[in-house]
Amino acid sequence: MKISIGNDHAGPDYKKAIVDYLQSKGHEILNHGTDTFDSVDYPDFGHPVAIDVESGKADLGIVICGSGNGIAMTANKHQGIRAALCWTKEISALARQHNNANVVSIPARFTSIQQAVEIVDTFLTTNFEGGRHATRVNKISCS
Repeated sequence: MKISIGNDHAGPDYKKAIVDYLQSKGHEILNHGTDTFDSVDYPDFGHPVAIDVESGKADLGIVICGSGNGIAMTANKHQGIRAALCWTKEISALARQHNNANVVSIPARFTSIQQAVEIVDTFLTTNFEGGRHATRVNKISCS
């Protein structure tokens, strides 16, 4: 699977752990995140991930910022993106099963690195259930 990842200054350690884990599983990574703790603007890293997923260059996306909110809001400005803020693996599973989320947003200041890896693993290994959920997901788009 090809995964696009982006993060601001709250997430370099999270990104490194997630990328290492995903590469150990054989996934290809498109890295748009910063590697430093110097203050940066999360939209600069969220938009490229959303573009990768929306265009089909990546299968799924991962975004990371302090609260997970700003970078999720950024990704969700893209018409083809359904970014879900997930702080537990259970929420991550539901985001895929019920909402067909294609980007997971990690709140670095509210999860441990181990939790973040578990959230991502769950996100990537959970399938959309379709059915009644597809009807709802099809109503999300504004177009």
